[in-house]
Amino acid sequence: MKLDCPRKEFFEAVSAAAAAASVRTSVSILQNLKIEATDGSMKVIGCDGEMWVERQVPCMVSEPGAICLQARLLTDIVNSMPDGDIELQTLDANGVLLSQGASEYRMISLDAEDFPEPPTFAGEGELNLPMGLLRKAVDSVIYAVTQEQHKAVLTGVLFTYNGKTLTLAATDTHRLAVRKIEQEGIGSSINAVVPEKALKAIKALPLPDDSIVEIRFGNGRLGVEAGGAKVVSQLLAGTYPNWERVVPPESTRVWSVEADQLEEKVKRVMIFARDNASRVRFRGEGDQILIAARSEEKGEAKEEIPMISNNGDVEIAFNGKYVQDVLSAIDGPGVRIEMTESSRSAIFRPADDGESYFCVIMPMALA
Repeated sequence: MKLDCPRKEFFEAVSAAAAAASVRTSVSILQNLKIEATDGSMKVIGCDGEMWVERQVPCMVSEPGAICLQARLLTDIVNSMPDGDIELQTLDANGVLLSQGASEYRMISLDAEDFPEPPTFAGEGELNLPMGLLRKAVDSVIYAVTQEQHKAVLTGVLFTYNGKTLTLAATDTHRLAVRKIEQEGIGSSINAVVPEKALKAIKALPLPDDSIVEIRFGNGRLGVEAGGAKVVSQLLAGTYPNWERVVPPESTRVWSVEADQLEEKVKRVMIFARDNASRVRFRGEGDQILIAARSEEKGEAKEEIPMISNNGDVEIAFNGKYVQDVLSAIDGPGVRIEMTESSRSAIFRPADDGESYFCVIMPMALA
């Protein structure tokens, strides 16, 4: 195999595919990327055994062929190179030379025939969304996905579509983020849990925001193919918990605040809160919210912010990082915080569109 490719295109293909490669597996082939050169193009594929990411870019191919190279090593080398053409050629049965001008890197390769090919994904269901809308919806909930691998079904985002409303939900049991999109005719009925890793790969597809993305579901997998790239992933098995049961049915206290001001104040007190499990205390007094955090080693921080209150004289504590996450996901200038008492969950909503998006956050102990 021998090919020449501009570094920028080469790196884009390698970095996209490397998002699927596994670094924690004992199966060595899954730590590699498959590079396949055919007439006029190079295809790079990464796989972790459950997800495949494939990216194809044009290049000059002198000798077609296929090899496997270590994903992390190849990514680091190409990322460190300056712009300009890169040449890749096989030397022998298990050696490859990557060169650019006088720079040369010899790497050990594996047999491409041992690399698992992407499986087919059928058409039991599909969703068709503009890429910009999909990215925005995913970004607004993905922060609430759990990082605890033993809670497998919660390591993804629940997608449900009933022919009229597409709902995305994510929870780590301490918070719940929900995005609803009211739109008929964007696909068939769906109820599937999509892994966080797959959603990040789909978001990174080289498509403008106005491009329509078709996500196909079938055989326990999803697949997307667009813009010279392909993502195939296993769906998460298991029953997603009924998230609607944890949404407080009513509230007796409401704070309405400027979102950017609240985000700025919380960011500052988090300097101290990080040493105290990120605990930030919020106390409503009249038309003000007092925001405070303390650290046994650093001291205490206090901020104030004006609000519009409805029976809002209450003190409650939240994980400040959770508050920062939801504020960064809220569109519009205002946020509405709905509560009942300091020991019960609160709902954060955009002040001007509280039905399409909300986040439920469990409080922390005030002490």
